Amino acid sequence: MPSPLLADTPGESLLLLGNEAIVRGALEGGVGFVSCYPGTPSSEVPDTFFRLSREGEYRFEYSTNEKVALEVGAGAALAGTPTLVTMKHVGVNVAADPLLTLSYITAPGGLVLLSADDPGCHSSQNEQDNRYYARLAGLPCFEPATAQECKDMTRDALHLAARTGQPVLLRTTTRVNHVRGPVTLGNLPKEKSFKPFARNLQQFVPIPAHSRVQHRQLLDRLSAIRQEAEQSPWNKVSGQGTLGVIASGICRCYLSDALLEEGMEGSVKVLELGFSYPMPDGLILNFAKGLSKILILEELEPLVENHIRALLQREGVSLEVIGKSENLPAWGEYSTDMVRHALRLACGRQGRTADHCAPMQGLAMRPPNLCSGCSHRASYFTVREVFGDDAFYSSDIGCYTLGLLPPLSAADFLLCMGSSISTGSGFATASGKTTIGFIGDSTFFHSGITGLINAVYNDHDILVIILDNRTTAMTGHQPHPGVDHTAIGPNERPIEIEPLVAACGVKSVVTLSSFNHKAAKKALEDMKAKKGPRVIIFRDPCVIHERRTSGKGKPQTATVAAQSEGCLNVLNTLACPAFLKEGGAVRVDEAMCSGCMFCLQLDKSFKAKKRGA
Repeated sequence: MPSPLLADTPGESLLLLGNEAIVRGALEGGVGFVSCYPGTPSSEVPDTFFRLSREGEYRFEYSTNEKVALEVGAGAALAGTPTLVTMKHVGVNVAADPLLTLSYITAPGGLVLLSADDPGCHSSQNEQDNRYYARLAGLPCFEPATAQECKDMTRDALHLAARTGQPVLLRTTTRVNHVRGPVTLGNLPKEKSFKPFARNLQQFVPIPAHSRVQHRQLLDRLSAIRQEAEQSPWNKVSGQGTLGVIASGICRCYLSDALLEEGMEGSVKVLELGFSYPMPDGLILNFAKGLSKILILEELEPLVENHIRALLQREGVSLEVIGKSENLPAWGEYSTDMVRHALRLACGRQGRTADHCAPMQGLAMRPPNLCSGCSHRASYFTVREVFGDDAFYSSDIGCYTLGLLPPLSAADFLLCMGSSISTGSGFATASGKTTIGFIGDSTFFHSGITGLINAVYNDHDILVIILDNRTTAMTGHQPHPGVDHTAIGPNERPIEIEPLVAACGVKSVVTLSSFNHKAAKKALEDMKAKKGPRVIIFRDPCVIHERRTSGKGKPQTATVAAQSEGCLNVLNTLACPAFLKEGGAVRVDEAMCSGCMFCLQLDKSFKAKKRGA
């Protein structure tokens, strides 16, 4: 029986995650090609396409990074196939180079770029507002607020992209990606649209003489699309009164709740911007008639606010505008409480702060931590044993970032995906200090390899440690070029990291298990005595991924056979979540222990025993 997401059952209602609804919307929009680089909060979109790929009538791939994903998707759309490319917000920075030129040359088959932004930094290194990219690259922008809108706007975005050739930005935020709500299905297309490629050098080859023309053509297309935004059902007016509220994205939902809670439904004039770029200036000016003030609600940057302030000034409209300059922040997530407070102030009422329950006292602190049995912990432990505070540690994006807290303390600085080698190289050169760059296997393929090539070319003195756990663990165990499977089946040509590193020109390369403490320590001491770019590959599978794929647990567990100063020291320095301290005694929680047996190599008071014995 096919998945309900693939069934042509218009009118049926499903309870879907926002990200699942995006998948259904793409299918209703006739998508034929999907590429991605996974990253929270977007990951469930490509993972759902992957799960359905054996039955779905589309081609899907996990790409090596976001730039590649967009370039592959652009090729598919140039060839005439409706295409969806997905990534998280910082991934668009990686893809920005091709993106800004793709908007010049167009994508005739239709291309939608999903940018999943993360206000509040739930799982990201920044909270940038990618609506800037819509303005920078000239991309029409949709901002869904509910699961139903995730589905419908994805469909409409694909249709707009195919009709105009202009790539479209579908901008979501964490709260929308992970909302779950009822979604009424529409029709699946009987036939996929396809536009055969017609050679046109003036359109598709952006040499300078062509680019100058293409830029003007882009502005003309945006002007025409602006007319569509003026009439779009996604930009709708409701209510009446002298106070107007303009809201985009998830703020539309917060506003709806706030109006209900304040008993103000219908007594405030509301403009919801779902199709938020190009801005519908005519609609906004008509909306402003008869108003005394406008409250503008948008998360992060004041893009809508600044546009409206300039528009009103240009048109000579005298009106009070309330936005981030008054009482709303340009950082973090909004909430119903925050919007309700701003609404009350705009109405001349006394502000209202929410009554929150006091937090329970005495709860255990649970900082982000590596899993019990994670090989990264063993790697960090041994690295710290050999190098301690004499070295500086350049970290990267992945599970291993969780090693930043004491006692492992394995991250002194971090910039972005794939930066650890190149940033560490610069730090080592400028400081003359011993520098170690940590990078994961997936991240190495993503963009770390270019940093390694640069380190060899410029003879940077850096020890690179590739933490190869055979998957892209943090975002949900997606495959990468080095593992034995792809999104569509077995990987007949997995790319080994060692010859790749050697081909970059690295002379000293060692591969071993981080769980072999003695060998790992010796390898690190050998590398400590060397200079120049050198690489250790610690290769141990992600303990959770291995358990899920093999279905087998480890038959043994560690136990504390005798209390000692040594086992207490291991508890304090290894910080394995399976260790418990009860009174003055150290105990191993059998349910938490993964059976890696690394602790047995550190102190003889730890012993192995049969699980359950």
